Amino acid sequence: MSAKYLKSCIVVALVAGCGAPPEGTSQDNISDFILAASTIGCDLVHDSDYAPVEFQAGLTREQALNITGFLMARGDAVALPEGGVRITGGACAPA
Repeated sequence: MSAKYLKSCIVVALVAGCGAPPEGTSQDNISDFILAASTIGCDLVHDSDYAPVEFQAGLTREQALNITGFLMARGDAVALPEGGVRITGGACAPA
């Protein structure tokens, strides 16, 4: 997955707003995504990071990217300087 593709997915999610979950997902999907992300350390940088999160949460890559953008829009994820995203809400919230 290219950084350009990830950025474009995030922009789409930001433009869509941050009130309701992204189309095709539910609040349960978001909770499952965050919990799955916590099992890999909460950083999603490479395909090898996204794959286990998608598998554990039962999501497609598109759903995972849309949820990532949604979490960024509502302040529960931040872009990492080296690329990728750190989930910072829910089970990934700093202690």
